[in-house]
Amino acid sequence: MRLITDDELAGSPVAANSLMNRERRLRSYDRELGIDIVGVLRATPRRPARWLDLCCGAANALHEATCLLGDDAEIVGVDLVDFFAGQPSTPRLRLVTASVATWRPDTAFDLITCVHGLHYVGDKLGLLAKIAGWLTEGGLFVASFDVRSIRLADGTPAGRRLTAALRAAGLAYDGRTRRIRRTGRGRIDLPYRYLGADDQAGPNYTGQPAVDSYYAPE
Repeated sequence: MRLITDDELAGSPVAANSLMNRERRLRSYDRELGIDIVGVLRATPRRPARWLDLCCGAANALHEATCLLGDDAEIVGVDLVDFFAGQPSTPRLRLVTASVATWRPDTAFDLITCVHGLHYVGDKLGLLAKIAGWLTEGGLFVASFDVRSIRLADGTPAGRRLTAALRAAGLAYDGRTRRIRRTGRGRIDLPYRYLGADDQAGPNYTGQPAVDSYYAPE
């Protein structure tokens, strides 16, 4: 098995999956993440509330939320490929074509989401650590996450040691729903060194080809 770098992964057809999460609507987001996105943003004390959606696909859900929230929210969507369903009709919505592995925000967010996007990221744990620093003090992060996609150098799953490390870092992982979440900005140092990605790992629980990420414990 040959592990590839994140730069190589950005050119992989698996990472640019045109099926997963491309056309999802806002109601589907709520169901996948187990939250009411518009309700979370409306409950945020600061105006405008800020929502960042990573691996946003066509951004249909973001267009819907923009219409519902108007000037009460600023929304940013980031995706590796430009398959967006139309250009934003307001500066309150910004759509960015970039790799989430290298993109950096210029502000903090009250809500950060990622529906099935982490399945196609190489350094998943590194991205989780970055996201924790992109939240506001009371901000919420929720994403689809399959802990079985995190592998050690010999190919075995990282297992319970990893889930314990995630909890110790302030990340809550639910193995039944395969969701990971965190509340509040903070620094995360996970005891793993990234080795590379396997874009030939095959289908995960979604039925779509996904990427396994390899790490060495530290």
